[in-house]
Amino acid sequence: MTQSDAILAMREAIQKVATGPEYSKDLSQAQAHAAMRYILSEDADPVQAAVFFIALRMKRETDEENKGVLQAIQEASQQHLVAVDELIDVADPYDGHSRGLPVSAFIAPVLAACGLPAYCHGLERVGPKYGITHRKVLRAAGVNVDLTLKQASDAIANAEIGWAYLDQKVFAPRLHDLIPLRSRIIKRQVLTTVEVLVNPLRARKQTHLLTGYVHKAYPPIYASLARYAGYDSAMIVRGVEGGVIPSLQQPARLFYYHDRAAELSMELNPQELGIHQDSRAVPLPKDLPAATAVDEIATPFDIEAAAQAAAQAGLAALKGQAGPARDALTYAAAICLSHLGRENSLASAADSVRQVLDSGKALAHFKAGMGASNI
Repeated sequence: MTQSDAILAMREAIQKVATGPEYSKDLSQAQAHAAMRYILSEDADPVQAAVFFIALRMKRETDEENKGVLQAIQEASQQHLVAVDELIDVADPYDGHSRGLPVSAFIAPVLAACGLPAYCHGLERVGPKYGITHRKVLRAAGVNVDLTLKQASDAIANAEIGWAYLDQKVFAPRLHDLIPLRSRIIKRQVLTTVEVLVNPLRARKQTHLLTGYVHKAYPPIYASLARYAGYDSAMIVRGVEGGVIPSLQQPARLFYYHDRAAELSMELNPQELGIHQDSRAVPLPKDLPAATAVDEIATPFDIEAAAQAAAQAGLAALKGQAGPARDALTYAAAICLSHLGRENSLASAADSVRQVLDSGKALAHFKAGMGASNI
């Protein structure tokens, strides 16, 4: 497609989706793909890109439009085959957490200690939440968060490590360049939905997705996109703040599929896994310093201090210290072990996870991964 063709495709897409509540029309996957390709190009008009994203959101994105946008992002991204048979992609929201400490950044080394290679991914900071991200937490814990695709792949393939963090600016630089525009748009757009599903690292045989949601409309959306993105199986958890860890206090819902078949669902109950907490997530410390510049959008507390607190909580959990952080890692990892048939029940899976935490095995995998860039 020439640049003039791309500009024309973008104009036609905006004309269809931005004509008001009564006359806006849905785009085909090909039309959404063409528009997103233009947005990712160096010559894209940011005003047109913003209009496109806002109009899609106000109209409500369709499955075809989501796939078209994701297709364009995947084509503009780097992908790498990892020398393992199975791989779990831990996909937390890129805009982070603001109501609790996200220890989900430590799930990957726990899974690695359980014999399941895994990785997580994210970025430094993005709206609409501007919360505590995996990158911030792992950096605070001493992890190199700027691995190349090859370094991350080599770390995952190394049996003594088995996990890695991969940043969006490494595998999807064109998408990462849109962060300033997304900040100016303010509200959630289609990118917030699809960016967790780019699937940059893939196993030789099966790649599995672990992601989360809050609103009831999203499980079928994520399941459809996961199949399209190439995930052989998926676990879509009703997690706290849309993350991959369910409430530690109340029942939750898990949607899942195997072999790219139709999704099924089941109820999760933390008490059945031996988890008894009086809070939904790992609580924020009460003494967090306030943010230096507070507005109606930004998180009111200092994000770097919160990331440091999350790192400390995650490291304590890796050392087997009892509490909500240990329970959170146990819960999420047990879902994966049960889903992939490593254990016969969630309860037995939780017991296995506690063993790798209490024995120090998970901590050993984490520490081995801290110097992954040197392997």
